[in-house]
Amino acid sequence: MRVVCLAGGVGGAKLADGLQQELAPGELTVIVNTGDDLERHSLTIWPDHDTVLYTLAGIAEPGQGWGIAGETWQVMGQLARLGEETWFRLGDKDIATHLYRTARLRGGARPTEIALDMSRALGVPSRILPMTDQSVRTRLRTDDGWLDFQDYFVRLRQTPDVREVRFEGIESASLTPECREAIRSAETIVIAPSNPIVSIGPILAVPGLLAEILAARSRGVPTVGVSGIVGGKALRGPADRMMSGLGEESSALGVARRYAAQELLDLLFIDREDDALADPIRALGPDVVVTDTIMTSNSSRARLAREMLDAAAAMRAKRDPAMDPEPRARP
Repeated sequence: MRVVCLAGGVGGAKLADGLQQELAPGELTVIVNTGDDLERHSLTIWPDHDTVLYTLAGIAEPGQGWGIAGETWQVMGQLARLGEETWFRLGDKDIATHLYRTARLRGGARPTEIALDMSRALGVPSRILPMTDQSVRTRLRTDDGWLDFQDYFVRLRQTPDVREVRFEGIESASLTPECREAIRSAETIVIAPSNPIVSIGPILAVPGLLAEILAARSRGVPTVGVSGIVGGKALRGPADRMMSGLGEESSALGVARRYAAQELLDLLFIDREDDALADPIRALGPDVVVTDTIMTSNSSRARLAREMLDAAAAMRAKRDPAMDPEPRARP
């Protein structure tokens, strides 16, 4: 089963890990948000990509979900002594990633090429693709003016109310051949429980990407998502507050409305806590599965991924009776 997962942040990385556990090597492609990318200390940093990379490589720091396990912080400590701002903290092992990437970019390599080489070097059996090779930067308008995403997210700890979001450079971005081919060959497309505004939103805004997903849906490829908002609250990050600030409902129903407006989903997984929202979501178009969506362990990641893959397989079998409707055995 060839699967494409759109993802960003810790929630996206967790589901991608569950999918990787359930699929054979090479069957999973993760298209990651690059709107969060930034430059610090003359280094190019890809936060969402690296969170997914470290998680799928099995080296992510388990407590916080990002960064590398067993980190040290000598470089940041010395930069602070020299008077540098260190609000965006980079561990020593993590800095090696950014040094490698920055040198490759300066040598003219494409971001997609670099991402694939990094996955191979760390033994990741899945493909991780940047959503585009061009620079896109998420900017947020608050009551005090426009902010770069990481200024809002890290330096200001997500405290300002967000009134508007834009993706600078998106008009000049283009869909990479690798992303296009992954979507065209996919048998299932998964939307991770990432922030729908600033993690999934930039991916869908890449010119041509949403059109490829809609074309896949028209061919009978199921698109299955899971809400990252449970009981009106984001499991991680500021998605609930951002949705409220933008005048949207902070709930699984609000997530469904956002995706339904783009005709994106066939099926949405929501948590048992939101069971009362199932029928209102179905009225928007997608079918609904109510289950436990909070991923607290490797096994719960795999269980949710398996439920999503089995639901997609059943959906494909219903559309094509020649297909085997039986759930896949684990590889």
